[in-house]
Amino acid sequence: MQRTPEPELMDGLAQARAYAAADFSAGDQALIDRLSVLFPSGLGPRLLDLGCGPANISFRLAARYPDAEVIGVDGAGAMLDLAKEVLQQRSQQQGPALSQRLRFLLCCLPSPELPVACSAVLSNSLLHHLHDPQVLWRSLRLCGARGTRVYIKDLRRPATPEAAEQLRERYLFDAPEVLQQDYLASLHAAFRVEEVREQLQQAGLSCLQVAPLDDRYLEVWGELDDGAP
Repeated sequence: MQRTPEPELMDGLAQARAYAAADFSAGDQALIDRLSVLFPSGLGPRLLDLGCGPANISFRLAARYPDAEVIGVDGAGAMLDLAKEVLQQRSQQQGPALSQRLRFLLCCLPSPELPVACSAVLSNSLLHHLHDPQVLWRSLRLCGARGTRVYIKDLRRPATPEAAEQLRERYLFDAPEVLQQDYLASLHAAFRVEEVREQLQQAGLSCLQVAPLDDRYLEVWGELDDGAP
């Protein structure tokens, strides 16, 4: 089926709260575990989580890499408001150490406000939201440098609408209606492996690998080189 883009931002309060309340813990932890496999020496001192949403991954990164600064970036203020609420609660319970290492930045890609010289740039389920995918790949060059570790995980577009519906029924059959609708829209908006491979070639990012993951994802990983942006 052809790609059908969806809205780039998820800024509705009800939508944000539905995502924050949903249990994505298994998938979130799987991503953290995958990072340990791909980058056994670690991710370095400054980690950037692009499209962090309510910051589920950002919090797990901060826990897994206690010596690193973690910066979560999102263009949806409603999502970041929820992330900041959780950060405040955990800081009150655990002390100020976490809030000294974890912070959030409201901005849309591309943006001159993005932090630079990041040792790792990560993203979970951002790519399919972008109407122009090159925005993400240019941001990698802007935020990173030679040796920056990169990991991007996203949905992979099924071959047919029927296959998308089957995935929805398999994984979100008991989820709130707003999540089911968003999930189906995201599957229609996602890219295929061959499309992402072409995007990387166009962006001068042949240093990165892309491959299918499980029955519904794809992943991009590697380290940045000195290629042209």
